[in-house]
Amino acid sequence: MSQRPYVIDQMISAKAIAARVEALAAEITTHFHGSERLIVVGLLRGSFMFIADLVREIDLPVEVDFLEASSYGNATHSSKEVRILKDLRGEIAGQDVLVVEDIVDSGFTLSHVKRLLLSRNPKRLEVCALLDKPSRREVDIKASWTGFEIPDEFVVGYGLDFAQRNRNLPYIGKVRFTE
Repeated sequence: MSQRPYVIDQMISAKAIAARVEALAAEITTHFHGSERLIVVGLLRGSFMFIADLVREIDLPVEVDFLEASSYGNATHSSKEVRILKDLRGEIAGQDVLVVEDIVDSGFTLSHVKRLLLSRNPKRLEVCALLDKPSRREVDIKASWTGFEIPDEFVVGYGLDFAQRNRNLPYIGKVRFTE
């Protein structure tokens, strides 16, 4: 499948991301102060860079697990059908849980994942999202912590992709199609 040609315009610099990750980690550490174990659940694949940087800054006993859910495939818009492609390996019942998401767009994926994890009876469940696109929200859901609110643009970089490309960019960039 061939792609339309595009360029990427930087929106959020690597330096701004690093500063915001540090601030988010401090807020999360304060919120979960006294927790014997914080299970940080990264939503693959887009959150992998964010979760790696975030957990290094959280000053608590942390356990990391991953869940992979998809509602996009190779498209730029949600299909509204959420599929769990990889489930957690560990148990979360009675534990403090922080879900780490790359971007909250329509809200379908996060809503589905949150319902699924709440059904497993965690002690507390909070969500931290790197990016929030409230203008696209179709489901009433909000992250407990958000890195950046962005306009309705298709973005890549810092783990986010377009058809599996551009995850390795150190910044967040807006995709602009050239034809």
